[in-house]
Amino acid sequence: MSALGRTARSRAPRRGAARGRAVTVLLTPFFVLFTAVMVVPVCYAVYLSLFTEKQSGLGFGGTTTVFSGLGNYATALGDAAFREGFLVLLGYCLLYIPLLLVGALALALLLDSALARARRLFQLAFFLPHAVPGIIAALIWVYLYTPQLSPVVQAMHAGGLGFDFLSPSGALPSVVNIALWEWLGYNVVIFYAALQAVDRSVLEAATVDGAGAWRTATAVKIPLIRASVVMVALFTVIGSLQLFTEPLILAMGSGSAVTSSWTPNMYAYSAAFSRNDYGLAAAASVLLALTAALLSYLVTRLTGRNGRDGRRRGRRHRQAPPPAPGTGSPSGRAAAPAPAPVPARTGAVPPGPLPRKDGGR
Repeated sequence: MSALGRTARSRAPRRGAARGRAVTVLLTPFFVLFTAVMVVPVCYAVYLSLFTEKQSGLGFGGTTTVFSGLGNYATALGDAAFREGFLVLLGYCLLYIPLLLVGALALALLLDSALARARRLFQLAFFLPHAVPGIIAALIWVYLYTPQLSPVVQAMHAGGLGFDFLSPSGALPSVVNIALWEWLGYNVVIFYAALQAVDRSVLEAATVDGAGAWRTATAVKIPLIRASVVMVALFTVIGSLQLFTEPLILAMGSGSAVTSSWTPNMYAYSAAFSRNDYGLAAAASVLLALTAALLSYLVTRLTGRNGRDGRRRGRRHRQAPPPAPGTGSPSGRAAAPAPAPVPARTGAVPPGPLPRKDGGR
């Protein structure tokens, strides 16, 4: 064995050890912060949910903390207000998530189209509402929703459109409108950035193949940015379950149908800071976290399965045998007819160099 080979083999373990130390150094801050801000609070919430406070005697004595097991979970699930909060969240997700995804994707495709002008200006205009803090945005919209204050409501009443944004039937669309105003432009920027990363040669090939603007957008662009669509959908589902700020501010409006337990987050907030029942609030929070984890798992599973099916269909398409001449092509167009054979001429000159007229001189 040569000295060079022995030296290379001795250096390989040292490089592996150095790479492992570098990975450990780079990942340690993340795991420390993740443990401090995620794992420890979740464990503490689970711990609090297993205990409850009781007062001795007629209520004039001090409170004692007793172990209740799953009692707080049973209390939360048995409360009709907590269950109705999940129904509100279900209606909110069914209304908000499709509008957000379809609207953001449509606006991003318009920005990416050849007809768009002043793209930077529109990106800034779409993103500016997201730069406004959620509480400030909710206060602005409460002002616009309140009948006694809003010029919009007064103009609608003057035009014969009497719609109460704070009524039981209008509260949910009003909250969805606030959330769309805040988050639509943010997701437009994400989709537009993903569309800018699409290889232009693929789009040019689709255009040469005869695909129009609509066909290119639906069959080429959207499948190529599918990872961004899945990411936005996942984050939107998780964020929808955390609905809190907008309905909390909306509940302050005059005659608002939004109550203090309108969503599960508001129920937990009311239990903790209005009734001082921290065990019940922790149990409600843990149940909400489990729901978010379950929905996130379902979203990733469904999108992952669809992606695998699409890749499998693509492989089958690539492995399909070419069509016979004149029977059509995979793109749906008629195949060009095979060229007719050139008939052989009688007395054709055999292949090879032609004789020169000057006799080779």
